[in-house]
Amino acid sequence: MSDAVKKQYEQFPYPARDPADEAKRLITGSPSRVAEIDHYLFQGRQDWQAPFRALVAGGGTGDGTVMLAQQLADIGAANAEVVYLDLSETARAVAEARVSARGLRNLRFLSGSLLDLPRLNLGRFDYIDCCGVLHHLADPPAGLAALVDALSPDGGIGLMVYGTFGREGLYPLQDALRQLSADLPLERRVELARRLLEQLPPTNGFRRNPFLGDHRLGDAELVDLLLHSQDRAYTVPELAALAEGAGLHIASFIEPLRYAPETYLSDPELIRRAKALAPLERAALAERLAGNMKQHTVYLSRRQGSVAAFESLEAVPCLVDLPAPALARSLAKAGRLKLTLDGIPLELPVPPLAPGIVAGIDGRRSFQEIFAALALKDRRITRVAFQQQARDLVAALGGVNRLLLRTR
Repeated sequence: MSDAVKKQYEQFPYPARDPADEAKRLITGSPSRVAEIDHYLFQGRQDWQAPFRALVAGGGTGDGTVMLAQQLADIGAANAEVVYLDLSETARAVAEARVSARGLRNLRFLSGSLLDLPRLNLGRFDYIDCCGVLHHLADPPAGLAALVDALSPDGGIGLMVYGTFGREGLYPLQDALRQLSADLPLERRVELARRLLEQLPPTNGFRRNPFLGDHRLGDAELVDLLLHSQDRAYTVPELAALAEGAGLHIASFIEPLRYAPETYLSDPELIRRAKALAPLERAALAERLAGNMKQHTVYLSRRQGSVAAFESLEAVPCLVDLPAPALARSLAKAGRLKLTLDGIPLELPVPPLAPGIVAGIDGRRSFQEIFAALALKDRRITRVAFQQQARDLVAALGGVNRLLLRTR
């Protein structure tokens, strides 16, 4: 990674975080939730009591590192270790302060680039988080190759890179800012960027793009978005080619529903033709139709079939960032799941038993146990009917990454 990029993150560590906030909340997101790692990379069968090594390659101010370490501690993964790696000493100091505020001990901090991995000799990792890093490298394939060399044979990677279509209008504005301010120190460039934003005509592509708003959060976010010296974006086919070149395949996009073209269609003939496409072609079509994907989050694996599937009632459902009682009440009232995908409103039908099933989800009980409890209250509920409705619920909530599976 270039000296200019390193200097940027020393001066403006990203994202801006206050360690004191750790007392108030845990920032979560994809990739790298523990339940996601298990579901998408280990078929829901990961033994969290076994030794488990995770690398956060390009950890920044610590969002992924803190979340992963905290969740591993919460599930009692006593033999798990998280290794943080980043080139910015300033960002590392923020991340370490956040970890210290939580009293976490299952971590190790290192300074450097992910391109340094071969000489660091850290051994193999079961899981690697690389979120928002590869697209800032001069040679992203070399960066991914370095990660794969550090990956255990059965391990996987959680990756986020920028998406081309959702960043429409950004790159011409980056070029304009270079024309106007490349000779100035970075803090002066921030000031000029804010002045230019106020002057953009209504026809400007960046101004008309409703999906890019990070620059409003603070100076670090503005620098990362508008003043980065090295930045590229990927379409679905380009991302698939990047993964394939490293010997990996895309186990799943997050959220899967975004990458299903029928999400954006209602015409039966168009849906039929879209469903006939190969999986990656379907994802590429969805990206073109939606036009709002400013980033792609994926799980990558060497192995086919790494994603957990609903095969029996012995599966344990886990809700992601949704309290079961509130969701159950909402589904009972509306009869469907209402959500918005970056400006696209959706209403997903759910089966009649959805409120009762959701109310029984606690991350420990299996579908079989939830069925037994419901059948005890209403003997008209048959096992066959419950299993089909549970499957439909998994498809609906799993499509938006809000229900994941674990096998005991």
